[in-house]
Amino acid sequence: MPPATESLIGKVAQVLSRAPAYSRGVKESILVAAATSYGAKSPDDLTQPTGFDPEAARLFEAIVESAYLVANADGDFDDTERQAFEHVVVVACDGKVGEVQISALLEDLSEQLEEDGKEKRVQMVTKGISRPEHAREVVRVAALIAHVSGGVSPAERALVEELALGLGLDAGATEAALAEVTTALSK
Repeated sequence: MPPATESLIGKVAQVLSRAPAYSRGVKESILVAAATSYGAKSPDDLTQPTGFDPEAARLFEAIVESAYLVANADGDFDDTERQAFEHVVVVACDGKVGEVQISALLEDLSEQLEEDGKEKRVQMVTKGISRPEHAREVVRVAALIAHVSGGVSPAERALVEELALGLGLDAGATEAALAEVTTALSK
């Protein structure tokens, strides 16, 4: 990967891990908070206490799936893009979710997208999000991932807009998320 891309990927991971600009008094993003619980999931599904919160895990999966859908918006998600995506998520989550877990999740998401198609997967992501701050985080993360390739393509923008609409956000939510991302990445 060229150094400029690595730099952009690193910036995206850093911005993903920070609380969004609209969130005051919060130090980490909802993605990181949800990753903490998702990462605590017992691989053996034992009944011992693990710190696992199924609701937070579902939120984490929805946020990652929204990003995955954006990454696939142009219909091309090759091995290099997949590796970059995995790296961004692992780094953004500050190691709270391991590479093996992210790789397995991406494999599941790939199978679901292939079986169900984009429209159904967007519906599945949006129906699982009920809180406005979670909806805004989904859109923010999707907007950040759209920037990984060096700019937001029309297909990626359309998908971010589709997510925002499905989440019940107003028409300005996509613009606000894209503007915040542009500002954050330019620092």
